[in-house]
Amino acid sequence: MKTRLLLLTILISISFYGYSGDKKIYSWVDKNGVLVFSDTPKVGATEVKLTSQTLTMPTVDTRILDEQQPVAAKSYKVVISSPADQGTVRENTGSVYVTSRITPRFENGFKIQLLVDGTAFAEPSNTSTFALRDVNRGEHTLQVKLFDPQGSIVSVSPISTFFMHRASSL
Repeated sequence: MKTRLLLLTILISISFYGYSGDKKIYSWVDKNGVLVFSDTPKVGATEVKLTSQTLTMPTVDTRILDEQQPVAAKSYKVVISSPADQGTVRENTGSVYVTSRITPRFENGFKIQLLVDGTAFAEPSNTSTFALRDVNRGEHTLQVKLFDPQGSIVSVSPISTFFMHRASSL
Protein backbone atom coordinates (compact mmCIF):
# COMPACT_ATOMS: atom_id res chain seq x y z
CA MET A 1 0.00 0.00 0.00
CA LYS A 2 2.84 2.39 0.86
CA THR A 3 4.53 1.67 -2.47
CA ARG A 4 1.38 2.52 -4.33
CA LEU A 5 1.08 5.77 -2.45
CA LEU A 6 4.74 6.55 -3.09
CA LEU A 7 4.37 5.70 -6.78
CA LEU A 8 1.28 7.89 -7.05
CA THR A 9 3.09 10.80 -5.37
CA ILE A 10 6.04 10.47 -7.75
CA LEU A 11 3.74 10.36 -10.81
CA ILE A 12 1.86 13.47 -9.68
CA SER A 13 5.07 15.40 -9.02
CA ILE A 14 6.48 14.39 -12.45
CA SER A 15 3.28 15.51 -14.16
CA PHE A 16 3.51 18.90 -12.42
CA TYR A 17 7.12 19.22 -13.52
CA GLY A 18 6.15 18.68 -17.17
CA TYR A 19 3.44 21.31 -16.86
CA SER A 20 5.50 23.79 -14.92
CA GLY A 21 5.64 26.37 -17.70
CA ASP A 22 9.32 25.67 -18.38
CA LYS A 23 8.62 25.14 -22.07
CA LYS A 24 11.03 26.64 -24.54
CA ILE A 25 10.00 28.51 -27.68
CA TYR A 26 12.14 28.65 -30.80
CA SER A 27 11.97 30.93 -33.82
CA TRP A 28 13.41 30.84 -37.32
CA VAL A 29 12.78 32.22 -40.79
CA ASP A 30 11.54 29.65 -43.31
CA LYS A 31 12.47 29.48 -47.02
CA ASN A 32 9.64 31.95 -47.88
CA GLY A 33 10.91 34.57 -45.45
CA VAL A 34 8.15 33.99 -42.90
CA LEU A 35 9.03 34.17 -39.20
CA VAL A 36 7.99 30.87 -37.54
CA PHE A 37 7.55 30.16 -33.81
CA SER A 38 7.48 26.59 -32.45
CA ASP A 39 8.15 24.54 -29.33
CA THR A 40 10.20 22.10 -31.44
CA PRO A 41 13.78 23.18 -32.20
CA LYS A 42 15.01 23.20 -35.79
CA VAL A 43 18.45 23.67 -37.31
CA GLY A 44 19.25 27.39 -37.26
CA ALA A 45 16.47 28.20 -34.75
CA THR A 46 17.08 30.60 -31.88
CA GLU A 47 15.51 30.26 -28.46
CA VAL A 48 13.04 33.00 -27.57
CA LYS A 49 13.36 34.24 -24.01
CA LEU A 50 10.03 35.13 -22.44
CA THR A 51 10.01 37.69 -19.69
CA SER A 52 6.66 36.66 -18.25
CA GLN A 53 4.66 33.46 -18.20
CA THR A 54 1.40 35.18 -17.23
CA LEU A 55 -0.86 36.98 -19.60
CA THR A 56 -2.15 40.24 -18.27
CA MET A 57 -4.64 42.47 -20.01
CA PRO A 58 -5.55 46.01 -19.09
CA THR A 59 -8.95 46.55 -17.55
CA VAL A 60 -11.65 47.99 -19.75
CA ASP A 61 -14.00 50.74 -18.66
CA THR A 62 -17.48 49.29 -19.19
CA ARG A 63 -19.45 52.24 -17.83
CA ILE A 64 -20.35 53.31 -21.36
CA LEU A 65 -22.35 50.10 -21.71
CA ASP A 66 -24.53 51.08 -18.75
CA GLU A 67 -25.48 54.49 -20.11
CA GLN A 68 -28.93 54.80 -21.61
CA GLN A 69 -28.94 56.64 -24.89
CA PRO A 70 -31.75 59.19 -25.05
CA VAL A 71 -34.53 58.06 -27.34
CA ALA A 72 -35.07 60.61 -30.06
CA ALA A 73 -38.69 61.66 -30.31
CA LYS A 74 -40.15 60.72 -33.65
CA SER A 75 -41.59 63.52 -35.68
CA TYR A 76 -44.81 62.31 -37.26
CA LYS A 77 -46.31 63.92 -40.33
CA VAL A 78 -50.00 63.46 -41.14
CA VAL A 79 -51.52 64.34 -44.51
CA ILE A 80 -54.86 63.66 -46.16
CA SER A 81 -54.15 61.86 -49.41
CA SER A 82 -57.73 61.39 -50.61
CA PRO A 83 -59.79 63.30 -51.58
CA ALA A 84 -57.26 65.74 -53.01
CA ASP A 85 -57.10 69.24 -51.55
CA GLN A 86 -59.39 71.57 -53.55
CA GLY A 87 -60.68 68.48 -55.40
CA THR A 88 -64.23 67.73 -56.44
CA VAL A 89 -66.06 64.54 -55.52
CA ARG A 90 -68.91 63.65 -57.84
CA GLU A 91 -71.05 61.08 -56.03
CA ASN A 92 -74.85 61.18 -56.01
CA THR A 93 -75.10 59.04 -52.86
CA GLY A 94 -72.90 61.50 -50.94
CA SER A 95 -70.24 58.88 -50.10
CA VAL A 96 -66.65 60.03 -49.63
CA TYR A 97 -63.69 57.86 -48.68
CA VAL A 98 -61.05 59.79 -46.75
CA THR A 99 -57.54 58.34 -46.68
CA SER A 100 -54.76 59.72 -44.54
CA ARG A 101 -51.04 58.96 -44.64
CA ILE A 102 -48.81 59.05 -41.58
CA THR A 103 -45.02 58.98 -41.77
CA PRO A 104 -43.18 57.31 -40.18
CA ARG A 105 -45.62 54.48 -39.62
CA PHE A 106 -47.37 55.07 -36.32
CA GLU A 107 -46.84 52.66 -33.42
CA ASN A 108 -49.27 50.40 -31.55
CA GLY A 109 -51.54 52.33 -29.26
CA PHE A 110 -51.66 55.43 -31.45
CA LYS A 111 -55.12 56.63 -32.53
CA ILE A 112 -56.34 58.72 -35.45
CA GLN A 113 -59.34 61.04 -35.48
CA LEU A 114 -61.00 62.66 -38.49
CA LEU A 115 -62.55 66.11 -38.25
CA VAL A 116 -65.14 67.07 -40.88
CA ASP A 117 -65.97 70.77 -41.09
CA GLY A 118 -64.20 71.28 -37.74
CA THR A 119 -66.14 68.64 -35.77
CA ALA A 120 -65.05 65.13 -34.85
CA PHE A 121 -66.45 62.56 -37.30
CA ALA A 122 -66.02 59.70 -34.79
CA GLU A 123 -64.00 58.68 -31.74
CA PRO A 124 -60.24 58.23 -32.34
CA SER A 125 -59.48 54.81 -33.88
CA ASN A 126 -56.52 52.84 -35.20
CA THR A 127 -57.47 53.10 -38.88
CA SER A 128 -56.34 55.75 -41.31
CA THR A 129 -59.24 55.34 -43.77
CA PHE A 130 -62.71 56.72 -43.12
CA ALA A 131 -66.00 56.32 -45.03
CA LEU A 132 -68.28 59.34 -44.94
CA ARG A 133 -71.93 58.77 -45.90
CA ASP A 134 -74.62 61.18 -47.07
CA VAL A 135 -72.32 64.20 -47.29
CA ASN A 136 -74.27 67.32 -48.32
CA ARG A 137 -73.48 69.24 -51.48
CA GLY A 138 -70.98 72.05 -51.24
CA GLU A 139 -67.60 72.84 -49.72
CA HIS A 140 -66.24 70.77 -46.82
CA THR A 141 -63.02 70.74 -44.80
CA LEU A 142 -61.11 67.72 -43.52
CA GLN A 143 -58.39 67.39 -40.90
CA VAL A 144 -56.75 64.42 -39.20
CA LYS A 145 -55.28 64.32 -35.69
CA LEU A 146 -52.81 61.69 -34.44
CA PHE A 147 -52.88 60.81 -30.72
CA ASP A 148 -50.27 58.87 -28.72
CA PRO A 149 -51.30 56.12 -26.25
CA GLN A 150 -51.68 58.71 -23.46
CA GLY A 151 -54.17 60.71 -25.56
CA SER A 152 -51.85 63.62 -26.34
CA ILE A 153 -51.90 65.09 -29.82
CA VAL A 154 -48.72 64.10 -31.67
CA SER A 155 -49.46 65.57 -35.09
CA VAL A 156 -52.22 67.37 -36.97
CA SER A 157 -52.68 67.43 -40.72
CA PRO A 158 -53.16 70.64 -42.67
CA ILE A 159 -56.79 71.44 -43.42
CA SER A 160 -57.87 69.94 -46.74
CA THR A 161 -60.89 71.28 -48.63
CA PHE A 162 -63.02 69.30 -51.08
CA PHE A 163 -66.23 70.00 -52.96
CA MET A 164 -69.12 67.56 -53.04
CA HIS A 165 -71.18 67.51 -56.23
CA ARG A 166 -74.47 65.61 -56.10
CA ALA A 167 -77.35 65.59 -58.46
CA SER A 168 -80.00 68.09 -57.51
CA SER A 169 -83.05 66.69 -55.79
CA LEU A 170 -85.26 69.20 -57.74
